[in-house]
Amino acid sequence: MPERAVPTRVLSADAPGASAHAAQVLRGGGLVVFPTDTVYGVGCDYRSRPALERLYWAKQRPRELAIPVLISHPRHVEQVAQGLPEAYAALAARFWPGGLTMILPRLADLPDILCAGGDTVAVRMPDHPAALALLAAAGGAVAATSANLSGRPSPLTAQDALADLEGRVDLVLDGGACPQGIASSIVNLCTDPPRLLRGGGLDVALLRQVLPNLASE
Repeated sequence: MPERAVPTRVLSADAPGASAHAAQVLRGGGLVVFPTDTVYGVGCDYRSRPALERLYWAKQRPRELAIPVLISHPRHVEQVAQGLPEAYAALAARFWPGGLTMILPRLADLPDILCAGGDTVAVRMPDHPAALALLAAAGGAVAATSANLSGRPSPLTAQDALADLEGRVDLVLDGGACPQGIASSIVNLCTDPPRLLRGGGLDVALLRQVLPNLASE
């Protein structure tokens, strides 16, 4: 889609009203960069196809790669997923908030572009106060992926994100360096047996304490 540069505002994540302002930007179809426990993310309204189109453009992300959804509380998973696998509750209780992304059956009425036309959705609850405040202010769920141009290193600071996305996003919430700096582990609960798609920051043995039949490459 044709796009042009936009002014990118930088705001401290700790500034009064920062999360409310960021949520307002999201509701208006804008893109917001924000810190999480793993890496900086860039997010948009998960229900808005035009906003999702902008997100793909901003990152130069291939359309066959779906966009994950971050949530502020496990109950908000019902905004995007249905028919939750039995293992979901145990994994959420053990590893959320934290560095685990779960692949779950999607709701039928989600924009197809969010899920790259597939029948699943990736969901995570981050362990970072600024991220959780923004997600809660935005209604509990935001489509978000790493705040970098596709193929570039995932950003650990707001400055890293700006280096790739300045002029492509509306707002950057600067919350300092991400505490972990390692991408989340990804487990697909829609396969039998469940499969580890990305190792991330969680050890396989730790995951198998909850999910003994977890398969990995």
